Amino acid sequence: MLYKLLIVLHLLGSSVWIGGHIVLVLVVLPKAMRKRDPIRVRDFERGFAKVGLSALALQVFTGLWLTTYWGIDWRAVLVTPTPAAHLALSKLVLLAVVVVVGVHAERRVLPRLSAETLGVFAAHAWTVTLLSLLMLIAGAGIRTGGLF
Repeated sequence: MLYKLLIVLHLLGSSVWIGGHIVLVLVVLPKAMRKRDPIRVRDFERGFAKVGLSALALQVFTGLWLTTYWGIDWRAVLVTPTPAAHLALSKLVLLAVVVVVGVHAERRVLPRLSAETLGVFAAHAWTVTLLSLLMLIAGAGIRTGGLF
């Protein structure tokens, strides 16, 4: 029962996180860039930030808990890796990059956001979106016995 609840919560967090970023890069950013209007991006970010970060935190918490169900021994990952351990480790590396890019966008790019810097923000947003999709694919691989 707990395992199924963890899966549902993990998928819910993923849906909110990735879905919000897809709306950002496919709906909000193109309009903002076309009209050279950074306010659209700022408004979206203000509205999505708490929900999105909560969803990401939920994913991290449930993801780490789920690894115990899959029998992943983090101490042995580099010594005797399994396909599931490789994929879980890949998700952690991708997560670290997402966090670095996201923090850079939050601390450096958004405070200086202007019509001229929308492209820089777009690169950050696309990077986070694509890396998050790769995390989703790796997670599916853990559950299905590999990516291919």
